[in-house]
Amino acid sequence: MTYQQTLDYLFAQLPMYQRIGKAAYKANLDNTWWLMEQLNAPHKKFKSIHVAGTNGKGSTSHLLASIFQEAGFKTGLYTSPHLVDFRERIRVNGEMISEQSVIAFTQNYKDTFANQGLSFFEWTVGLAFDHFAKENVDIAIVEVGLGGRLDSTNVILPELSIITNIGYDHVQFLGNTLDKIAAEKAGIIKESIPVIIGKTQDETVTVFQSIANDKKAEIIFADQQEFDVIPSSPLLGNYQEENFKTVLTACKKLQHLGFKLTSSNIQKGFQNVLKNTQLKGRWDIVQSDPRIICDVGHNKEGLIQNIRQLQSTTQGDLHFLLGFVNDKEIGEIIDLFPENAFYHLTQASVPRALPANELENYFFNKKASFKKYTDVADALANSVPQLKKNDTLYVGGSTFIVADFYNALL
Repeated sequence: MTYQQTLDYLFAQLPMYQRIGKAAYKANLDNTWWLMEQLNAPHKKFKSIHVAGTNGKGSTSHLLASIFQEAGFKTGLYTSPHLVDFRERIRVNGEMISEQSVIAFTQNYKDTFANQGLSFFEWTVGLAFDHFAKENVDIAIVEVGLGGRLDSTNVILPELSIITNIGYDHVQFLGNTLDKIAAEKAGIIKESIPVIIGKTQDETVTVFQSIANDKKAEIIFADQQEFDVIPSSPLLGNYQEENFKTVLTACKKLQHLGFKLTSSNIQKGFQNVLKNTQLKGRWDIVQSDPRIICDVGHNKEGLIQNIRQLQSTTQGDLHFLLGFVNDKEIGEIIDLFPENAFYHLTQASVPRALPANELENYFFNKKASFKKYTDVADALANSVPQLKKNDTLYVGGSTFIVADFYNALL
């Protein structure tokens, strides 16, 4: 199999939540436990930090990985979804897993795993943990895919658990209230393992405290901690301030647990996060004059902060290149966007994308100025020439719109 044939096999034959949605969701960890047994328990062969939350878990994971790299630890990083290349999901010291490793793993286990009916995400968790074990990583930062309690990553016994915040996302799986969603995220809290909570929220604080108490796990709320200095970072979204405090709180606890992370390591980890981990899609200013920004924020809480920052920093006209997935409360999300902007509407190249024709109907009702395009590349090619020097074009609404945007730039 070539690398492309391997990806085609993984994407086409196995359920992939990010692409098709609900049909790929599994309500237990039976397959993952079976998978770990087949792979000789790789999840027990490295130390780990487990990161869950509605928003910010990707940035938090990358920052922690960068800090550990600066401290000289051989560091694994597992995140999802990817933007351009599947291999972005699995990194060691910032280097993506090799194409040959992906091919070899798939060939070795193709028949066995197919008979078990593993999902795409279960496949990738197995691949990641096997890779980290073979690479003898000192620590792996493992980002939850969806939820926590029933996520395939939730077979590890980490040194520290982190839950960034709770918002309304994936409510069809996790529940339609913040306390229900929090209970699912809190499923990563393990017996006697400390947990960092990024944001104190009235609806969720008692849920976390109750579960942590039951597990005899120390609980620390990052936004209640004081810091003399927040290190500088190239992550420019205003929403990152919350993630920065979460990471600093985590580092302080990790130091108490015996990890040698110096102030210099932390400072350089913040400063070099893009270089060390190749993080993309977080308030990424890809062009100035006119300014083009892309961001993977895709739910109400994330978009509120991004729109607020856009409105406070844009000097000229504001343009949005937008698309969404089909399982969001689109009406509520569309209401967040200002009327005095121009909208370039499209759809991402995944089956889960909301068709542009349907998105168009929402903007008819909003009475905003807009134009519809067949895909992101078409929207990009036609929107940029319309921009004046001081204008801003924001690309987002869905992780997959941002992914298609990066691919259009290649």
